[in-house]
Amino acid sequence: MSRAEMDKLGWDSCDIILITGDAYIDHPSFGMALVGRLLEAQGYRVGIISQPDWTSVEPFRALGKPNLYWGITAGNMDSMVNRYTADRKIRSDDAYTPNAEPNKRPDRAVTVYCQRAREAFPGVPVIAGSIEASLRRIAHYDYWSDKVRRSVLFESKADLVIFGNAERALVDVTRRIAAGENIKSIRDLRGTAFLVPHGWLPDEEWTVHNSTRVDVPGRIDAQPNPYAMALEDPKQCALDNAQPEPEVKPIVIMTREQRQAAAREKAQKTVVRLPSFETVSEDPVMYAHASRVFHLESNPGNARALVQQHGDRDVWLNPPPLPLAMDEMDGVYDLQYARAPHPSYGKAHIPAWEMIRYSVNIMRGCFGGCTFCSITEHEGRIIQSRSEPSILREIELIRDTTKNFAGTITDLGGPTANMYRLACKDKKIEETCRRLSCVYPTICSNLGTDHSKLISLYRKARAIPGIKKILIGSGLRYDLAVRSPEYVKELVTHHVGGLLKIAPEHTEEGTLSKMMKPGIGAYDEFKALFDKYSREAGKKQYLIPYFIAAHPGSTDEDMLNLALWLKKNNFHLDQVQTFTPTPMAMATTMYHSAKNPLHKVTEDSEEVLTAKSGKTRKLHKAFLRYYDPENWPVLREGLKRMGRGDLIGNGERHLVPPAGSEQEVAPQRGERRPPVAPRSEAPKGRVIEVATRRNGRGGERRSEPAPFMAPPSKAKAGILSTIKSKPKAGRK
Repeated sequence: MSRAEMDKLGWDSCDIILITGDAYIDHPSFGMALVGRLLEAQGYRVGIISQPDWTSVEPFRALGKPNLYWGITAGNMDSMVNRYTADRKIRSDDAYTPNAEPNKRPDRAVTVYCQRAREAFPGVPVIAGSIEASLRRIAHYDYWSDKVRRSVLFESKADLVIFGNAERALVDVTRRIAAGENIKSIRDLRGTAFLVPHGWLPDEEWTVHNSTRVDVPGRIDAQPNPYAMALEDPKQCALDNAQPEPEVKPIVIMTREQRQAAAREKAQKTVVRLPSFETVSEDPVMYAHASRVFHLESNPGNARALVQQHGDRDVWLNPPPLPLAMDEMDGVYDLQYARAPHPSYGKAHIPAWEMIRYSVNIMRGCFGGCTFCSITEHEGRIIQSRSEPSILREIELIRDTTKNFAGTITDLGGPTANMYRLACKDKKIEETCRRLSCVYPTICSNLGTDHSKLISLYRKARAIPGIKKILIGSGLRYDLAVRSPEYVKELVTHHVGGLLKIAPEHTEEGTLSKMMKPGIGAYDEFKALFDKYSREAGKKQYLIPYFIAAHPGSTDEDMLNLALWLKKNNFHLDQVQTFTPTPMAMATTMYHSAKNPLHKVTEDSEEVLTAKSGKTRKLHKAFLRYYDPENWPVLREGLKRMGRGDLIGNGERHLVPPAGSEQEVAPQRGERRPPVAPRSEAPKGRVIEVATRRNGRGGERRSEPAPFMAPPSKAKAGILSTIKSKPKAGRK
C-alpha cells in the first residue's frame, strides 16, 4: 500500500502491482486479497494500490515500476452497478469504501485504471480481471450508455483478460512472464481473452465453425440431368478414362464412447466465430443469437474457443477455466490472510467488510442459471466446494483471532446457501451437458440433491467450542431444499436468526419462464415446511421474499397479479429492486433485443416485451410496495389505464384506497410524510422491517504503517444482528 511498507519489508521493487477500486481488505471474500496472497505464496513480491486518484498518473507511480506486470480490477462489483441505481441515478454511498464515501472510483474503472497504469510505466504488461472485465470480454449491451460497446480489451488496451476462476491462469501467466516469455505469445491458457489479427488461428490444425448467421443454408448439390448424352469428344473421354480410380474408404463403426472422444478432440481444435461487433451493435436479432451461442459454450467440459471480429482485429476467448478441485479450493482459502481492512483506514466503517466479517465462504459457482444473474458466466455452473476441515479451521480462526467476537458466525454460504457439494451424478454426463440450467424447467434427474454433507457441516460447525450460533445469510434455493426435508428441519431449527432470505422473484409463469425460476408452487411447498419446523422448534420465524420489478417478459398485468398475491399473503416488502440489465446476462439480451435467447433465435422467434420507460418501470416497482401512500397516485393512474379501477377503494378486495386517502395518513404538523404507512394504517398481516445500518466514523491514517500482517483489531456485530422482525397491528 505504500513505499514505507516496502522499505520495512526490504523490497526495492514489486514484481506485480495490483490496482483495485475497493478499499483493501485482506480477507478471502475480496478478490484483490485472494489474488495478492496467492501470488505471494508463489514467491512473488506483490504491491497493492487501492482506490487511486485516477485524475492523475502520479498515484499509479507510488510503488514504482512493477517487474512483471500490472494486475487491474474494478473491485468486487462492476463499477457501473456499484455507482448507479437501476434508474441510472448516482448512489449516495459505496459499501466498499471507508465510511461508505462515494465517488472514490471512476466509471468503467477497469478501462480507466488500465490506461493510467500504461501511462505511468509504458511497456509493462497489463492484465485485467475480476467481474467487470470478465463480463465485458466480448461485445456487450451497456445499460448506462444504452448501446452495444466493444470488448473491454479494446477500450482498456489491456494485453490480457483473465475471466472466471482465475487462480490457475494467473499463476501460469506469472511464471511464464517471470521466465522471460512475452505476454503477446501466451495464447494457450484457459480462461483468458486477448486481441489477435483478424483470421488468426493458433496453428493449421484448427478449424472455424461459422456462427455469424442465424439461418445457415446447407450445401446444394447439382442435380444430374437424366437425359444427358454421353460425352462425344474422344479427347475428353480419354481424359476421363485416364483418371485414377476413386479411393474407397471402408466404413468404420464406432462406439458411442469413441464418437464422443472424436468429437471432444475435434472441439479442442475448433473455434466458433460469433457475429462481429459491427453486426451485433446494429442488429438486435444477431445480438441475441450471439448471446445464445456464447452461453451454450460455457461448460468447461465441452466448450469451444470463441472469436469475434472488431474491425481489423479479433477478440479471441479460450474455453472457460476448469473448476478448482477441493484441495485447490482449500489451498486458496487457507492462505495467511490478516482478515481485516488495511491499518491505514484506522477505525473507518466499511459496510462491505462489516457484512462479511464473521461469515465463511464454503463454495463457488451456481447451476441455477437465473437469466438476470451473471454468477454462472463469471464463476461457472459447476460447484466448487471447500472441505469440511478447511471450513472448520476458518471458523476457529475467527473465534481465536477476532477481537470482541461474540460467538455468532453470520453465514456459511456462497452464491447459494445450499449448493454445497452438489454435483452431477456422472462426470461424463456433466462434461457433455449443454443445458443452461440444472434446475430449470425441472431439476435434472442427473443432479445429486443430497444435502447430507451440508447437514454434517452445520452440525460440526455449531459444535465447535466457543461458537454460540451459526446463521445462514446467503440466499436459499428452496426448490432444492424441499428435496431434503431433513435439511430444512436442520436449517429452521438451528440456523435461522428470525428471518431467512429466499427469492421467488415473481409469481407469474410468463415472467418466471424468462427468469428460469421455478413456479410459485415451489415457494408454497418450502413455506409449509418452514412453518412446520419453526412451530416444532417453538420459534417465531419469517421468510424474507425477494421480488424483481420490470423484468423482461413482465407485463403490467403480471405485476398487478404479483401485488395482489403480496396483499393476499399479507406481505409488506421493504427491500425491492428494479431489474438492472448487467453485461452478458441473458435477461439483458432480452431487454436489449426483445428476443428470447433461451430458444433458437430467428427473425420470427418469440418476442419478449420489456418495461423500458421510466414511467412503466416506476409503476412496476410501485406494485411491489402497494401499501406505501407515496405510490398510491401512481398505482391509481396505472390501474385506471389498465381498466382495473375496480381495485381502487377501501375494502379488503381493493389494492389501493381512493384519492385523498394520503392526507389521512400524513402528519398533522406539516412534517414531511414518512415513506411508509403508520403502523395503525398497515394492512393486516406481518410486516418485515430491516433496521438501517449506521455509518461509522473514520479514524486517522498512519503515516508509516507496518507491513499488513496483523490479525483484525476491534470486531463489531455482524449485519444480521441488526435485523429485527416485528408484527404490525392490523387495520381497525
